[in-house]
Amino acid sequence: MILKNKNIFITGAGKGIGERTVKDMINAGAYVYTLIKDKRDNIKFKNQNNLKIYNGNVLNLKLINRIISDSRKNKRPINGIVNNAGVRLRKEFIKINNKDLRKVLDVNFFSIFYILQNFSKFWIKYRIQGTVVNLSSIVGKSGFKELSAYAASKGAVTSLTKSFATEMARYGIRANCVSPGFTKTSFYTKFKKNKKLYNWTLSRIPTRRWGEPKEVSNLICFLLSNNSNYINGEDISIDGGWLSS
Repeated sequence: MILKNKNIFITGAGKGIGERTVKDMINAGAYVYTLIKDKRDNIKFKNQNNLKIYNGNVLNLKLINRIISDSRKNKRPINGIVNNAGVRLRKEFIKINNKDLRKVLDVNFFSIFYILQNFSKFWIKYRIQGTVVNLSSIVGKSGFKELSAYAASKGAVTSLTKSFATEMARYGIRANCVSPGFTKTSFYTKFKKNKKLYNWTLSRIPTRRWGEPKEVSNLICFLLSNNSNYINGEDISIDGGWLSS
């Protein structure tokens, strides 16, 4: 039970890595507060104990602050965060418009910035030693065709995490990034239908397979636990060796 006495807030919990991580954190002993955009995804957690579900947008700071306040009232103050919510945009660079770019940056970067800012104030005020895991991507480290907006947002998350970790360490707050490679999330089935592109990705991965959400979740849980207390400001890739190949 490596997450016993951990009260964790996670965004983007309705699908893929987020859904798997919620269930694994609870199994590891945590009490979990989830933020799910689509209410239809709530059914995936039916009859699940040690879980509080909120529905809404990660950019709704009033909701974020209500979750923080509720956790304190419930005497389960949040001491861990997983910023998992994100959107992808595959589009030619010269065709990306301001609306496209703003949407990607709002969800993938600005929401994380403001969530961290609000939680930091809470943690510092009440002397809570918080732990953060931000979901970045190998795309933020390596150039990918038609993914420039997404890559920029994920690169920004990595840089933010490192600066945040450095500045907040004196308060007992630490933060790390997890950067998944090709993982079997909601877009996997559609992606696999493009045989040429799918086979190309497999040829680039030394392990010759895509990752499972469970494998990413295992890393997230470890980074949230006290077993990783000396790991701070890191960006850990979990990609089957993609970046090394």
